[in-house]
Amino acid sequence: MKEEIYYVVDSLGVSHEEVIERPAMSIARLFVEGGAGYMTVISIFLILLLVAAWKAPKWVKEIGIAALVVGVFATLLGLVQIFDAVQLFGDEVTFPILCGGLKVAFIAVLYGLIVYFISLVIRVVQKPRI
Repeated sequence: MKEEIYYVVDSLGVSHEEVIERPAMSIARLFVEGGAGYMTVISIFLILLLVAAWKAPKWVKEIGIAALVVGVFATLLGLVQIFDAVQLFGDEVTFPILCGGLKVAFIAVLYGLIVYFISLVIRVVQKPRI
C-alpha cells in the first residue's frame, strides 16, 4: 500500500496531517476499472494488430483506428453514466467523487490511443525506404 500525507482542515478550522493509504496502481486494476468488456475488445484489437503487422500489413491502420474508436465510445458511455449519477444525486456528489469517475472514464480511451500509436509506429517501420 502506498501512503500519502495530506494536510486537512477539520470542522474547527484546525489544520493537521492525515495519512491516507492508497492502493498501488496496477495494470490489472486499470483493466478492470476501465471496463473489462471494452478493455478486452481493445486488447483483442492489439493482438489482431500484431498479427496483421506480420500477415496483412494493409490492415494495420484500420485495426488501430478501430481500437481508438472503441476507446472513445467506452469513454463517452462512461461520461454519460457520470452525468446521470450527478443528475440523480445532485449536490451529494462531491468534487473528489466526480474526479474519480472522470479518471475511470478516461482509462479506455488512453488504452485505445496506445494501441493506435502502436499501429502508427508499425506503419512507419513497414513503409518502404526512400
